[in-house]
Amino acid sequence: MTAPRPLDRLRELCLALPEATERVSHGEPSWFVRKAPQFVSYADHHHDDSLCFWAAAPPGAQQDWISRDPERFFSPPYVGGRGWIGVRLDVGPGGAPSEEDWRDIEDIVEDAYRAVAPATLVARLDAAR
Repeated sequence: MTAPRPLDRLRELCLALPEATERVSHGEPSWFVRKAPQFVSYADHHHDDSLCFWAAAPPGAQQDWISRDPERFFSPPYVGGRGWIGVRLDVGPGGAPSEEDWRDIEDIVEDAYRAVAPATLVARLDAAR
């Protein structure tokens, strides 16, 4: 059995969150809480030669992740100044995220959702946990 493509796995994580939706934004798959706001955007070699995604983040998280591993995490163009985190999906063993990396990615996606979702949906997420 082959591992799911990074986009498929990222999509699964995002759409598992309460009232998350997907649509194309700026030519890439993106995920929103209801119709807005956006919490994750896929970037398939969109601005450079890397496969990655960008995610909203709580205050201080961007610098924390970058300090842990500046090869995997970065401040993305346009939204990095607002604290969003960029995550490379083509770094790791064999040029893909490891299972440990995917645990980090799951945390980043959930934090992105929590950073922008209304309190009622965050409460729903907490109740489901």
